[in-house]
Amino acid sequence: MLSPKTGLDELKRKYRVLERNVLLLIVIPLPFFSYAYLYTTGKSRSLSIPDLPDLLNYLLLTLAFGGLLVQQIRFNQGLKSTHRNSLTFDERFLIYARITVDRYWILLVVGILCSTGLLLFENPGFTIAYASCLIVVSLGKPTPDRIVSGLRLKNEEKDKVYEISRREDL
Repeated sequence: MLSPKTGLDELKRKYRVLERNVLLLIVIPLPFFSYAYLYTTGKSRSLSIPDLPDLLNYLLLTLAFGGLLVQQIRFNQGLKSTHRNSLTFDERFLIYARITVDRYWILLVVGILCSTGLLLFENPGFTIAYASCLIVVSLGKPTPDRIVSGLRLKNEEKDKVYEISRREDL
C-alpha cells in the first residue's frame, strides 16, 4: 500500500500533467486563428482560395457551435458521474482530469474549425464562435477552486486539492 505522502506526490504529478496538457490544448489553435483573422481583416496578402459551396460554410459554423454545446454536455455528465459516494477522492480527481482533457480536445477542434472557416469563408460568425470558445476555455481551465466546486469537495478533500496544486519552491 502507498504511503499518504507517495499518494499525494502522485496526485501532484497528475495535476501538473493536467495543467500542462490543458495549456497545450489552449495554445495550439491560437496561431491558426490569429493568421486567419489577420488575413481576413488586413487584405495585404492574397491567398488563392477556391470558391466553396455556402453549404460547407454553414456546416462548419454549425459544427463549431455544436462542438461548444457537446463539450459542455459531456463535461457536465462526467461531473455527475463523480458524485457517487462509492468513489474515492483519487478516483474522482482522475475522472475530473480525464473529462477536462476531453473537453479541451473538443475545444481544440472547435478552434481549428473556426480558423478554417474564417480563412475559407471570411464569415464573422466564425469569429463569434471562436470568441465563445475562448470564453469557455478561460472559464473552464482547471483551478483548485473549480475542482473543489465541480467535485463538491469539503474539508480534508478540499485541503488536498489545494495541497496538490501548490507549487514547491525550487
